[in-house]
Amino acid sequence: MLALLPRWSDWRPGLAAPGADLLSGVIVALVALPLALGFGISSGLGAAAGLATAVVAGAVAAVFGGSRFQVSGPTGAMTVVLVPIAHQHGPAAVLTVGLLAGVVLVGLAIAGAGRAVRYVPAPVVEGFTAGIAVVIALQQFPAALGVTGSHGDKVWQTAFDALRQFVSAPTAAAPATALVVAAVVLAGGRFVPRLPLALIAVAAATLTARTTHLSLTAIGALPSGLQAPTLDFLHPGQLSALVGPALAVAALAALESLLSATAADAMTVGTRYDPNRELLGQGLANIAAPLFGGVPATGAIARTAVNVRSGARTRLAALTHAVVLAGIVYLAAPLVAEIPVAALAGVLLATTVRMVETASLTAIARASRGDAAIMAVTFLVTVAFDLVTAVAVGVGIAILLALRAVAGEARLHRIPLDSPTPPDPEPVADQAPPADEQSLLHDHIIAYRLDGPLFFAAAHRFLLELADIGDVQIVVLRMSHLTALDTTGALVLKDAIGKLEHRHITVLMSGLRPDHERRLAALDALPTGDGNHLFTHTPDAIADARRRIRHAVQVRSR
Repeated sequence: MLALLPRWSDWRPGLAAPGADLLSGVIVALVALPLALGFGISSGLGAAAGLATAVVAGAVAAVFGGSRFQVSGPTGAMTVVLVPIAHQHGPAAVLTVGLLAGVVLVGLAIAGAGRAVRYVPAPVVEGFTAGIAVVIALQQFPAALGVTGSHGDKVWQTAFDALRQFVSAPTAAAPATALVVAAVVLAGGRFVPRLPLALIAVAAATLTARTTHLSLTAIGALPSGLQAPTLDFLHPGQLSALVGPALAVAALAALESLLSATAADAMTVGTRYDPNRELLGQGLANIAAPLFGGVPATGAIARTAVNVRSGARTRLAALTHAVVLAGIVYLAAPLVAEIPVAALAGVLLATTVRMVETASLTAIARASRGDAAIMAVTFLVTVAFDLVTAVAVGVGIAILLALRAVAGEARLHRIPLDSPTPPDPEPVADQAPPADEQSLLHDHIIAYRLDGPLFFAAAHRFLLELADIGDVQIVVLRMSHLTALDTTGALVLKDAIGKLEHRHITVLMSGLRPDHERRLAALDALPTGDGNHLFTHTPDAIADARRRIRHAVQVRSR
């Protein structure tokens, strides 16, 4: 547990030379302000909730997190999960879910579960990232079209309803504002990425709306500080209905934060984040944010990338970003409250475009049909249902395809008896039989080498192949190349050996690993009969098979 706590070494370099971190923190705050406002509105709890999350969660995660570059706050992926929670259970449920998810994340950190993110396949990550981008874009349709009161159980249904209302009574101000802001943000990101053009574009849209009296809905009243609001958490008896959503939020917070921290390490040289500390930081951040009316938070890849590219050196930059946002809330809340929601919708629309890496999508689609299918299914489930379901489905399909590929590597090879047997150490020389006995021995002995894994996905194919062996007297199974053997594989092998022995065919084994031998012995799946049936080296087993055949011939000739 002590290894998860903050260390003085995390802060010493930044405090010794704070200039680069302070400047980077200011730049990130200017980029984060419109995003925090927009994601707060998209979540259903309002712009103030987004700001509270960016300040409180950003500060707590900066202190306790495991990455020196990570910037945390409200994100588009999280709003996708929060919208149905707010719709079904109300704003109080979002706050309660945030607290529960924070507790779950702290438990995962203590349990050391942070390294599990490495097992999420790349096609799943790319698929849900593209799906999130589409969902966030659909969420902006009402604000971007200047429509209020659109309805739908799913985000695409709400977007369609907003489009229907707009077509019936079109207005130009809101769509024009959203499109111009989005275009400025996209152009700025390409040509002048260091400038906070999102904030500049939003400020210009706000000024234009005030001076020309455009009919644009503004954010509305914001608190003039971060004083804790009156919180309406759910009654303990209602918590059972939120366990599932809380686990979904915790899973998303863990996944997105760890992936963001991994990407930050990839953009720098010689840095490595601590995944379990990162989970602890995100857990504490999600416990703290709801106490100030904030929504659940995660590590934000876009703001983290800006932090790295702005020259951040330590976690002081992320903490500075939170402090600057708090100052804006205290000093400029009336101005921020006048920002048109259409302008924020334009910022988020531009963000969705920049979220999608077309080169990565194209590369994965070309890699294999299986990867393309995983990515496509994850994308579609994300848009149609929700992110957690999409990740579960995508990982499930990836596991099935991986099992199929691994099972396809399992082989049953026949070993020629008259050729040198491959590398079993220290082979025992067997005296070659006379020429007139050679064909007799070959007609009665057959040797196979089992390659690869023998587990539930491939075991029954082995049963069919072994059970189909012709009319011989002895079967030698070389087991040294068997890489894996599960209980299903052992039981199927037992069945195959039993069928052979029922036909009075003797089964010998060579090169059996100790762990495989123990599993087979526990299931009573080892060959039976007279004499020794287990051999260290394959030549020894073949020599014993020849001895048995000669002995049987001698007995019959008497």
